[in-house]
Amino acid sequence: MKDLNKPILLNYMAQIDILVEGYTSDDASGEYGEDTTACTMCLVREKDIIMVTDPGTLKNQDIMRDALAKHGLTVEDINIVFVTHMHPDHVRNIGMFPTAKMIEYFGEWEEDRCEDRNDKISDDIQIIETPGHSFSGLTLLVKTDKGKVAICGDVFWKEGLPDNDPYADDVEKLAESRKKVLEVADFIIPGHAGEYKVKK
Repeated sequence: MKDLNKPILLNYMAQIDILVEGYTSDDASGEYGEDTTACTMCLVREKDIIMVTDPGTLKNQDIMRDALAKHGLTVEDINIVFVTHMHPDHVRNIGMFPTAKMIEYFGEWEEDRCEDRNDKISDDIQIIETPGHSFSGLTLLVKTDKGKVAICGDVFWKEGLPDNDPYADDVEKLAESRKKVLEVADFIIPGHAGEYKVKK
């Protein structure tokens, strides 16, 4: 029987909501003090897909539970967890979603099984590889009613920044990935800030 308490998506295109807006005290200036960091975590829904992206560091896991509750959801409702890259500040709380499929660079994990990654999750949701900050970098491209949104992890930490990523595995590949994302996206949700519009 259908649960009438669960939210119903009235449109057929994918929908994104920011659950936790990320931040970082590390401004990539080269002067590092005591760092605090949390990545931006999103809810992506389309038809039967209920996905959380980058469940990373949180002061308290209730922050995530409360954010989901605002959308009428619990951690048990999430059926996919998508990871933009495997740095701890983006993956620390994956264990909150033990029954969800996890999609990351090396494949798709369910229980103790890993299968090849399918980069076309649906007609409106696809994955592109965006290495540079990390060799395992992936970006989720989501077609919404306002345009194409790129959830890109640390390809960008925040709008246009950092100019020089001190943690980048490969600065040349990062530059290529940034160019790719800017070309295909209308909006960007970066690794450690809120959404912004791409200036074309």
